Amino acid sequence: MKFTDGYWLMREGVAASFATWVADARVESDRLTLWGATDRRRGRGATLNSPLMTVECFSPAEGVIGVRSTHHGGLRDRGPHFGLTPEEGHEAKTRADGSTLELTSGPLSLRVDTEEPWRLDFLAEGRVLTSAGKRGTGFATSEGKHHSLTQLSLGVGELVYGLGERFTPFVKNGQTVDVWQADGGTASEQAYKNVPFYLTNRGYGVFVNHPGQVSYEIASEAVGKVQFSVEDQSVEYYVVYGPTPKEILERYTALTGRPALPPAWSFGLWLSTSFTTDYDEQTVNSFVNGMAEREIPLSVFHFDCFWMRAYQWCDFTWDPAVFPDPEGMLTRLKERGLRVTVWINPYIGQKSPLFEEGKRLGHLVHTAEGDVWQWDMWQAGMALVDFSSPEAREWYAEKLRALLRQGVDGFKTDFGERVPTDVVWADGSDPARMHNYYAQLYNETVFQVLKEERGEGEAVVFARSATTGGQQFPVHWGGDCESTFEAMAESLRGGLSLGLGGFGFWSHDIGGFEGVPTPAVFKRWVQFGLLSSHSRLHGSYSYRVPWEYDEEAVDVTRDFTRLKNRLAPYLLRAAEQAGERGTPMMRAMLLEFPDDPSAHTLDRQYMLGENLLVAPVFSEDGEVEYYVPEGDWTHLLTGERVSGPGWRRERYGFDSLPLLARPGSVIPFGAHDDGPEYDWADAVTLRVHAPKDGTEVVTRVPAPGDNEPAVFRTVRDGATLTVTAEGARGRWSVVLAGPDGYAEPVTVAAGANAVTLPV
Repeated sequence: MKFTDGYWLMREGVAASFATWVADARVESDRLTLWGATDRRRGRGATLNSPLMTVECFSPAEGVIGVRSTHHGGLRDRGPHFGLTPEEGHEAKTRADGSTLELTSGPLSLRVDTEEPWRLDFLAEGRVLTSAGKRGTGFATSEGKHHSLTQLSLGVGELVYGLGERFTPFVKNGQTVDVWQADGGTASEQAYKNVPFYLTNRGYGVFVNHPGQVSYEIASEAVGKVQFSVEDQSVEYYVVYGPTPKEILERYTALTGRPALPPAWSFGLWLSTSFTTDYDEQTVNSFVNGMAEREIPLSVFHFDCFWMRAYQWCDFTWDPAVFPDPEGMLTRLKERGLRVTVWINPYIGQKSPLFEEGKRLGHLVHTAEGDVWQWDMWQAGMALVDFSSPEAREWYAEKLRALLRQGVDGFKTDFGERVPTDVVWADGSDPARMHNYYAQLYNETVFQVLKEERGEGEAVVFARSATTGGQQFPVHWGGDCESTFEAMAESLRGGLSLGLGGFGFWSHDIGGFEGVPTPAVFKRWVQFGLLSSHSRLHGSYSYRVPWEYDEEAVDVTRDFTRLKNRLAPYLLRAAEQAGERGTPMMRAMLLEFPDDPSAHTLDRQYMLGENLLVAPVFSEDGEVEYYVPEGDWTHLLTGERVSGPGWRRERYGFDSLPLLARPGSVIPFGAHDDGPEYDWADAVTLRVHAPKDGTEVVTRVPAPGDNEPAVFRTVRDGATLTVTAEGARGRWSVVLAGPDGYAEPVTVAAGANAVTLPV
């Protein structure tokens, strides 16, 4: 929200006050409390008739410093609050040196000089990262509303990223961003997944600890500042130091939660009935049979909305007109090796039998007058499940348990964004704060019942809405996009932006949701989709089976599905890293190449894991322009050597795209391409790419179940390369990439634990 009229004036109707000097300070062993006077005068006369800001400075974890600035502190705390986990045993340190006060947390410090004009400096490694100086700490009133605000400085060349899954330009400088859940598709400034956290290319991130609407002006109102404001009497934010983007995410997700590891089967290909299409068990079987006949491995079948009866979403009951034997159908699908997911949402239409039940039990959101809140948008007379109530959550979970016991394996948790603010919540939560936070309660409820019924490591949702902490409940998908190249690029921007908020797993509708893709769009989107963390064929009113487009689409789908299945050892390790450190599987180039300025603005390519560069093709004629960082890269599909740094413009047929292995990387290929579930270390093939002399590369291959992972160590010593194995099962192979492509594989016999090759 903008408060100023240019540099000098405030907007009409806006009155603002800012901390101008430190009127008093209290220094404790692990925190500072500052009182910021808003009157520019000093002396006793200045203490009358002017506000005083209370500014508390503290540290929840090493490398993280929090600031809470408050105008009036007497408001009742109604919640909700993000669930944060402070670092156990962590204690910050304070220091007073004359007028200089300092709070230090590991490598990060906050410094203030009580004799100078108001300024909070955040420092690391001897340099100032950002500051809250003039107009940096204050509040404003406009149209009877009170806003607490902060301005943090931006340096020359500093770029801002994140704030959730945003489809606007990847670099947020110059944008106004309102963190407020909305069902806005992928072609607007609105977002399904709003996360009040940004990071910059200067070594730090900033998290605003407020679940309600946070309004950002990013180098827009004040071009050298990031301003954020909330309609509240206080605002709390955390500066999170890196210095690298990966380290920023590691610290941020330690505080807000890290992703659970999705089950291995979820990394295979998903096929959906699509949204408004006509379908029954015969239709479903025709799709499954069609994929099998064309040798396209399928892992998951998804039933979208109309598995239930029209007007009755949600009643969690199979439509008997088209699915008279749901238990039998589910058994038959599972006998074919498929997992099954079904669509749900948190709304209860008036025609659903659950409406009267939920009303009677008090599990639906109410108005101030005590009536059930309703409207006709989406479902006729629909109400909203009150997830602020533990009893309502359990009631909803019981409906899902019945489906799981029928044979359903997971849920697509659609919607959760259009949450009213003129309602009363069971736990007394502030409706404005609950608007964004509702998605967290919704997805957590579903995820927990899956864990309880299916066990640890088997829970997976396919969620559209999320906020801070939602990364703990994967997977998330990009929402309603059009079926165009432009929408495909929008989707990628959104996914990369979301990943910079600690969301490790992300997907999108292959081919686009709205409309019908051209064969070219479908085939290029298939490549992109099967080089994403999760891969789902889904549309609105047309089917997304590849033979609906052309025979080449069948070939592309088959080849890239099988490629992804063979990459399972590599992808599952990247998935583990998301849970261990908060690093997403699909990574903006900035994450892997923070020291390369050319990588800082790239949003049409990404790293899949730490070692594979993917540049999707967004053109009808197959032309693609992409950037290659420094070193000798190898095209994974052709073995061609590609040297960087530099830009390349190339043309690709539908059987290929830029897919490059990082210099020095070792990419494990599994022995099976018919699905992602197998023993990934058994008969694994290691592709070794241009290792430097004297380097060692450690490749960890995860193991299913209780098996120990296999660990391979690759060392180059002059003209020889030695690979040693710990925990390899069965035979294994090594393939060297050279200037002329891949060499023939060298196979190591079962039980052998080392091989030496000439380079």
